[in-house]
Amino acid sequence: MKVSKFWIPFVMLSAAGAVDGALAADPQVDIKTNQGTIRLELYPAKAPKSVENFLQYVKEGHYNGTVFHRVIKDFMVQGGGFDKDMHQKTTRGQIKNESTNGLKNDIGTVAMARTSVRDSATSQFFINTKNNDFLNYSGETPQGYGYAVFGKVVSGMDVVMKINETPTASGDVPKSQVVIESIALVEPAAKK
Repeated sequence: MKVSKFWIPFVMLSAAGAVDGALAADPQVDIKTNQGTIRLELYPAKAPKSVENFLQYVKEGHYNGTVFHRVIKDFMVQGGGFDKDMHQKTTRGQIKNESTNGLKNDIGTVAMARTSVRDSATSQFFINTKNNDFLNYSGETPQGYGYAVFGKVVSGMDVVMKINETPTASGDVPKSQVVIESIALVEPAAKK
């Protein structure tokens, strides 16, 4: 079964420099899954298009009932594009890749998934389960452009690592579904 046109290359690239994107007013979202809750902090100052795009999908309820459809142990967990029946969901247009923002694909960061086309991200995202320097921006080539980090896990990394351990079948699809029940913006008073 063909699972996704979104891929992440396995070629080694040089690392880009790190810049801290955290701001006091950065929005947070809770990803409620059948494995537990993951809280993300998003960085609109560093990745405005990615954050705006992600939050629009959150507001529309796009992610509710989707799955983490691709899990590669000790690399990343990817979701946001397929429902529980493994049907690809309709998305809005593609967005500009913001991989030059200085944020790194380190363990616990969340980035936009895309095809081999630089500016092709829509709704799919992935959470890094190790430091993936080769996914960072390293130059103006198809292999070097990298993947845009737009936030990080601030709680629930144990849930992410539990998903990371999920046995998979062909196409890195989890044998037992990891369902995203909902993603919702966290009210400021509820932030941890």
